[in-house]
Amino acid sequence: QVQLVESGGGLVQPGGSLRLSCATSGSIFSIYAMGWHRQAPGKQREFVATFTTGGTTNYADSVKGRFTISRDNAKNTVYLQMNSLKPEDTAVYYCRASRAANVYWGQGTQVTVSS
Repeated sequence: QVQLVESGGGLVQPGGSLRLSCATSGSIFSIYAMGWHRQAPGKQREFVATFTTGGTTNYADSVKGRFTISRDNAKNTVYLQMNSLKPEDTAVYYCRASRAANVYWGQGTQVTVSS
């Protein structure tokens, strides 16, 4: 059973920062692309960022220049540094591990951007 354990969500004011973490096992981390999606109330889940095993990063246009995805191979953890947060970034953020047809999701962590 693959487990993705997320942490780091919370309440932050507009313009603030948060860092999300997602830890998993080494057997998954080394061969799976790791990324983040989010789902706002009443909306579909959407892509945020991904970090491939080859070292390539990709971002949704809505977060480019504000969010940074990174991985710590020693800790089997992927991070999402979120800066200049906006109210429209409010959502449940999900960690995702993918390899071919195999996709695993974390339980989600709530991020709320509000004054």
